[in-house]
Parts: sequence; structure tokens; C-alpha cells
Amino acid sequence: MLLVIILKDENIELRIRSIIDKIQPFIINDGGNLEFIEFKDGIVYVKLSGACADCPMLDITLKDGIEELIINEIPEVKEVKNVSE
Repeated sequence: MLLVIILKDENIELRIRSIIDKIQPFIINDGGNLEFIEFKDGIVYVKLSGACADCPMLDITLKDGIEELIINEIPEVKEVKNVSE
């Protein structure tokens, strides 16, 4: 049973990384960067850096952009959170 959970999470992680790979060029084009950190308990942890780190639109980009895209594609994801360090 544990192996099934691990494999399922790995599959979800690959799908998350694929979506982030598609979003990342747009964020880099604006002077920022988006890095996948981990997927745990239904939450995707990412790190927004560069120009994104101090951007007043960070929460909107994270919740209305990145989170919405990932949740629409991967229903197992409940939330996306930015880690600052």
C-alpha cells in the first residue's frame, strides 16, 4: 500500500513539474523565476524569486495564475504555497 501511495505522489509530482515547466518561461520573461520545491499532503510548495519575490502582484500570480492552472489539471492538488527561503 505504501508503494502505491509513493508511486501516485511521484506521478503527481511529474505532472506538477510539467505544468511549471510550461509556466516558467513567462515568469522568467518578466524577470522572475518559479521553482518546484515539493508536493506534500495535497499542497504544492514553490519558490518565486527574482523580480517575483518583491512584486506586489505575487499573491495574484500565485493564487489566480499558478495555483488555478495546477488545480485545474491535477485535482489531487488542494493549494499552492510560496516558500520564501
